[in-house]
Amino acid sequence: MHLYLHVPFCARRCTYCDFAIAVRREVPSEVYTDLVLAEWRRWVAEPPWSEAPQLSTLYLGGGTPSLLAGDALRRIIDSIAAERPLAREAEVTLEANPEDVTLAAARVWKEAGVNRVSLGVQSFAPAVLAWMHRSHDATRARGAVQLLREAGVDNISLDLIFALPEALERDWERDLDLALELEPEHLSLYGLTVESHTPLGRQVARGETQVASEERYAAEFLAAHQRLVAAGFRHYEVSNYARPGREAVHNAAYWQRAPFLGLGPSAHSATEGVRWWNFREWSAWRDAMLSGASAVAHEERLGAEEVRLERLYLGLRTDYGVGRGELPQVTLHDWRRAGWAELTGDRVRLTAEGWLRLDALAVDAASRTG
Repeated sequence: MHLYLHVPFCARRCTYCDFAIAVRREVPSEVYTDLVLAEWRRWVAEPPWSEAPQLSTLYLGGGTPSLLAGDALRRIIDSIAAERPLAREAEVTLEANPEDVTLAAARVWKEAGVNRVSLGVQSFAPAVLAWMHRSHDATRARGAVQLLREAGVDNISLDLIFALPEALERDWERDLDLALELEPEHLSLYGLTVESHTPLGRQVARGETQVASEERYAAEFLAAHQRLVAAGFRHYEVSNYARPGREAVHNAAYWQRAPFLGLGPSAHSATEGVRWWNFREWSAWRDAMLSGASAVAHEERLGAEEVRLERLYLGLRTDYGVGRGELPQVTLHDWRRAGWAELTGDRVRLTAEGWLRLDALAVDAASRTG
């Protein structure tokens, strides 16, 4: 059983952010905890969750879960574990911002059962962090990693964003070097995307900001691939790198189409062939929960062909790849000749060059196998 909790609260909205968040000066930790545990109790008694003997992964994402009061976080994990014991090697992840990490907070998280922290660093450059509307600086990011280590957290992931507007003059190679100096177990690298209703989207629409070219996007992606693989990281998914054995178990469940349950505003859930998701906004989700109504906003059922295409796309985005028989021979031949894929035994895996074209290749494969 894989469980995701969306904690929507943030102190501010980042320039590029399109997530379902609620900006709050005071975080309603107690109200959120009461309601998310009520939602948990509704679902845990229903199949297939009622049949799961234990919890394999628990992921608190956001938003900014590190803004939750320590006693609220402890109550959430304890209450969930009382219904579904955590597996002995269960991965329990908390997303955190560097400015929220104190030694006291990190110790509370560790004592509550958190054994993996995903830290939203994004960059070490002051001008970049200011443009992103982030609250921390490079010193705070480095200090956060040190405090987490001191508290006993031995599995730390760092988030970085690449392909930023050229006007920022961001030194991507330097950011990678500084990240590696912190010796993280995991790195997640995301290319900047522009959503129309974000502050960044409005800047681009007004002509105030120009996004990175496709050529620079590709160059920075490939530079990161080469740098991190040379440093001993496994590039195991298009956006993710890990020391061997430190791959994100929870995220891998999504890519392998394992059933997962999502709680909280905007959270998604899935079982075989069925997807559903909650009301996006905190207020709508809260009001539904307070009234005793369902918080589910929509549900969809996938047909056999949709399942096949989803499995194909998700397989191509990981280094596990897809079975040779899932692709037409001519497709495999074309991809290998172009340097976009490689064949190892019976598995077809995209190369870094191929991952740059993931969406287009998935569409190409689907059109040739449909």
